[in-house]
Amino acid sequence: MTKKREKFIELAEKRVTKTIKDFRLIGNLSNRNNYEYTDQDIQQIVAALDGEVRLLKSKFISEDPRRSTAFKIKP
Repeated sequence: MTKKREKFIELAEKRVTKTIKDFRLIGNLSNRNNYEYTDQDIQQIVAALDGEVRLLKSKFISEDPRRSTAFKIKP
């Protein structure tokens, strides 16, 4: 196995594992005993995450311009 392949596997496993944990932490926000949110808030969060997954898929197919990493709930 080449060094580039080994590095890809190492980083992919680390980053995907971290992302899965982060997704689960976002899911914890669904606890209405601890948080108050609107359907619009949830739609914005899901839309932002869906957009990033689409961007991720497209990057493996072709290069796309970088997008902002900041996420804000709109009033």
